[in-house]
Amino acid sequence: MIHLKRQDFEELDHIFRINLINSCSGFKSANLIGTKSNDGTPNVAVFSSVTHLGSNPPLLGIIFRPVTDVPRNTYENIKETGQFTINHIDASIIQDAHHTSAKYPKEVSEFNTTELEEEYKNGWHAPFVKNAPIQMALTYCEEYEIKANNTIQLIGEIKDLFIRPELLEDDGFINLSKGNIVAINGLDGYTIPKLKERIAYQRPKNKINLKR
Repeated sequence: MIHLKRQDFEELDHIFRINLINSCSGFKSANLIGTKSNDGTPNVAVFSSVTHLGSNPPLLGIIFRPVTDVPRNTYENIKETGQFTINHIDASIIQDAHHTSAKYPKEVSEFNTTELEEEYKNGWHAPFVKNAPIQMALTYCEEYEIKANNTIQLIGEIKDLFIRPELLEDDGFINLSKGNIVAINGLDGYTIPKLKERIAYQRPKNKINLKR
């Protein structure tokens, strides 16, 4: 095993360290977040930090890097309008999805710099990504400053959920494998996980053999 101590991180090349730490936590979700400013400019950007926070109410969290470093159009639009969408990335749009990580000015829409298409439904102000296998409309709830690195965890509540019918199992499980839905390894590694098996809810065994 390669062993790196905390103090070793400071000696590493900057790009090597970023790739290393972004990869070590494992596969992450791959999502496109859609927003629109009050003046009507749509924005779409790739995120790998969307996490489940609870089912009742249905909450998701997103990490935003310091907004003082560079303009954070997605964050600013969410705070401005209180609305956003989360759209899963499938294998057919990987290149365009990744390009949305480029830092365009706020007045430039990534929908105009890629082949991604806007979709509007159910009266939602923020755009969905057309043909995304799973689309969610969320409203802003609250946010927390993470003082250790000056990032922000923003929390949103799911108001509308759209799922391709073939992905939804009878018990409510969404089988992402059926949609060729992508996960992210690190910052720029895209993979398509395949479901191996589902394992039933676990309860304690009647007899416990403690390992010594």
